Formats: sequence, structure tokens, C-alpha cells
Amino acid sequence: MSREPSGRASGAAPDATQDRVGAAHEDEVARLAEAQARVVAALVAGAEVPDGFDPGRMRSQAASLIAKRRGIVARIRPDTAVAAGQDLDAEFAAYARARTAPPPDYRTDADDFAAWLRERGRMPPTQPAEPPEPPARRRWWSRIRGLS
Repeated sequence: MSREPSGRASGAAPDATQDRVGAAHEDEVARLAEAQARVVAALVAGAEVPDGFDPGRMRSQAASLIAKRRGIVARIRPDTAVAAGQDLDAEFAAYARARTAPPPDYRTDADDFAAWLRERGRMPPTQPAEPPEPPARRRWWSRIRGLS
């Protein structure tokens, strides 16, 4: 039977210490993920600031993130910026505070903000898109004339 560098015989089952270390690592990863989720919720969805964080700095950072989102949304959907007009900052801040979870992507955030404005009468209802006109077709005899 060969020996591994640890002195344990190869092919032998891992010892209980390794199992405990692996379980402790998994617990620590789960705790970290939970803590990160609380920080993100505080920054993006207005949740309570987790222990150990400066509430003033968290509010400042949350405001910065809202401003960044507002700018991106205004670039993706300029119609929302036009509809909100001078109230864009206040309207977007109210919309962002009303969300219970961070948006999955900027396009969804922009569309959700447009819907939020529409619900408040700030944007006109969506109009169904006009079907595109079919391309003009050339008659078969006009194609033949070009061959001769």
C-alpha cells in the first residue's frame, strides 16, 4: 500500500478532521453570502443597514448607486427622462426606494421605471407597434428585362 505525502495510506477514507474543516468552510461561505446579501439589500433596496457599517456612509453610497442607475436608465430609455422632466431625480429615487429587490439588469430597470411612470400618469400608454410595410416587390417581367 502506498503512502500519500500526508502519511495517510492512499485510497483510505478522509478522516473526520477534514470533514469538519469542509463543513466549517461551507458554513463560513454561507454566512458570508448572507452578509453580502444584507449589504446589497441595504444599498439597493433600502433595507436596514447591517451591524458594523456606518449608516451615513451606506446612505451616501446608496444615493450614488441610485444616481448611477438613473443615468444609465435615462440613456437606455430617454423617453423616461423626457416624461419625468425636471422631476427625474425625485421620481427615480422614489421608484428605486419602492423596489424590494435589485433589478436583474439595466434594461429591465429602465422598462420597470417606464411602467412606474406610466402608472402615475407621467408617460403616455404604450402604443402597439405598427407592423412594418412589406418590401416593394419587383414584377417578374421587370427582372427579365434586366437580363437581356
